[in-house]
Amino acid sequence: MNIKKIQDKIIDEFSMFDDWMQRYEYIIDLGKKLPLIEEEFKTDDNIIKGCQSKVWLKGEQNDDKIIFTADSDAILTKGIIAILIRVFSNQKSSDILNADMDFIDEIGLKEHLSPTRANGLVSMIKNIKMYALAFDAKK
Repeated sequence: MNIKKIQDKIIDEFSMFDDWMQRYEYIIDLGKKLPLIEEEFKTDDNIIKGCQSKVWLKGEQNDDKIIFTADSDAILTKGIIAILIRVFSNQKSSDILNADMDFIDEIGLKEHLSPTRANGLVSMIKNIKMYALAFDAKK
């Protein structure tokens, strides 16, 4: 499934909830289902700078696609990175680099996060795009 279709599906899922408490619970549930990063990759090199919590992100190239794994020590943050991984994992680097990020505003995520968590979200996206840029440069 391409990035846009995944984003549209996430927008549909979030529209089912009446209020932000339900959406927060959903994000936390997504975090609980996140396949964890291997302990060996929980290193300082894989920590996303700019996040209030610790977030580890690892990207590996598999053929022409990037597979992301991640973890966080905060349950809400874990849910946020789970959403991003769902969108960007198993995608081509060029598609990640060219992806529109409007879905974040459409689900209202950024406006319902504290300023430090919103900064962390931006840092997560930046790190995902940096992996894509690095893998794209290797072509």
